[in-house]
Amino acid sequence: MKNRIDAKFGELKKARKKAFIVFIMAGDPNIEATKRLVLEFDRIGVDIVELGVAFSDPLADGPIIQAAGQRALKNKINLPKILKLVKSIRAKSEIPIALMTYYNPVFRFGEERFLVEAKKSGVDGIIIPDMVPEEARDIISIAKKINLANILFVAPTSSQERIKMVSRLSTGFIYYVSLAGVTGVRKSLASDLSRKVSQIKRFTKKPVCVGFGISNAGHVKEISRVADGVIVGSAIVDKIKANLKNKDLVKRVSRYVKQLNNPLK
Repeated sequence: MKNRIDAKFGELKKARKKAFIVFIMAGDPNIEATKRLVLEFDRIGVDIVELGVAFSDPLADGPIIQAAGQRALKNKINLPKILKLVKSIRAKSEIPIALMTYYNPVFRFGEERFLVEAKKSGVDGIIIPDMVPEEARDIISIAKKINLANILFVAPTSSQERIKMVSRLSTGFIYYVSLAGVTGVRKSLASDLSRKVSQIKRFTKKPVCVGFGISNAGHVKEISRVADGVIVGSAIVDKIKANLKNKDLVKRVSRYVKQLNNPLK
């Protein structure tokens, strides 16, 4: 059976459309809200959801996502609870879901156990920002065996050798980090974005999706001209924060997400 992420990209390619991928932190502001958000994202046409796994020392996260992680940790969020959440989403939705987690929670849970349990719960892919492919042979091989996408990063500073290696090993899609540094909302996109994405595409037929720093519908439109997918995280997490005390949080955040997705319709 085809992995949901692969199936989604196949479907989009046929329709000549680009993927709209949304990141939110699992458990921010609480598990129930996360579930309702994911189900609503599915309803309004989001293609793939990345669920963040909160960790106390998040190296790649800017202040917005760090704060969301802290809110989730205050809610006593952990991997077993997130896997249970995915399972409950699966009872109502087939939207492709990737877990974005640092290596430490995976190590504590046990690599193989994490991959197998994630797959069983209905997770379609994993993204581990602080995992170096050279040191991840076991994870790469187990993920391949159980048909779990293992999404790897290419950065603006990546050498040609690194791009070739990631192109070979990454499954699901290749995650291009559009800017050096941590996640966050930026006013403008990198000037060499188009050239960099074209460079990656010389080595692979796999989808290349761009994330980090994307904060408005204009950015989404611009990136969709060169990449196969657009990933928006901090701008949406910031919208969640702005509505923490609002009983219409799910409705307001979803309305914002729909506006961001408009250029890809």
